[in-house]
Amino acid sequence: QVQLVESGGGSVQAGSSLTLTCTASGRTAGSYTMAWYRQAPGKEREFVAAVQGRRRNVTEYGDSVKGRFTISRDNTGMTAYLQMNSLKPDDTAIYYCSDSAYWGQGTQVTVSS
Repeated sequence: QVQLVESGGGSVQAGSSLTLTCTASGRTAGSYTMAWYRQAPGKEREFVAAVQGRRRNVTEYGDSVKGRFTISRDNTGMTAYLQMNSLKPDDTAIYYCSDSAYWGQGTQVTVSS
């Protein structure tokens, strides 16, 4: 059974940084694109960032996080990271990890002004 587990969320002040981690288990996920999405209360789920499986230097970002967030994955491909800098209150949301077929349970990020 495939599982994606997110961690690293928390409550921070605006301007702070956080790093989220997503760890995959249950299959060889290294060749799959891994992505982060987020969903704020009352809003639709929003794409945040993605990193390809085989070409791990190929990344994509949502417009609202470009220049502030960085996605990466480790050498095994089983763990993805989301480094979030210069956090804003608008970044407050539940952050989900996905490998296109499976989703994690989410981790809460709260940014106060």
